[in-house]
Amino acid sequence: MSDWLALAGFFAACFATAASGAIFTPGAWYEGLKKPWWRPPNWLFGPAWGVLFIMIAFSGWHVWREAGFGLALAVYGVQLVLNFLWSAFFFGMRRPDLALYDLMLLWLSILACILVFAPISATAAWLMVPYLGWVTFAGWLNFTMLKLNGPRPA
Repeated sequence: MSDWLALAGFFAACFATAASGAIFTPGAWYEGLKKPWWRPPNWLFGPAWGVLFIMIAFSGWHVWREAGFGLALAVYGVQLVLNFLWSAFFFGMRRPDLALYDLMLLWLSILACILVFAPISATAAWLMVPYLGWVTFAGWLNFTMLKLNGPRPA
């Protein structure tokens, strides 16, 4: 497989994951929730995730170039699935409690990616660090909104 075709595949996987945000949209339900004062404006989430997904795609591609498919990319796939599921839980099912559990698993899977990527490609590992930081912040936001609104807000 050519490098460019593989890179396109990693971008496609990240795009498919990002599509969860278009499938499960915030809408009026989300707007009606109590939110902490420090929550970023809605317009910031799209660009932030866009940059992160570019970095995530390049990270996976670097690992593939150095080690091919194996355990490291299996962990990578798990984090993509967990990322997709967060929007389904939070916005689709309107269950911030389930979303928070998913987010904890997502955080662990990103950390696992960093740890298994590091011996293969330091670049790939470092490309995942901002993602871990953003998901840490998102976890605090999810937790705070859960406290403000309860597990099944109306």
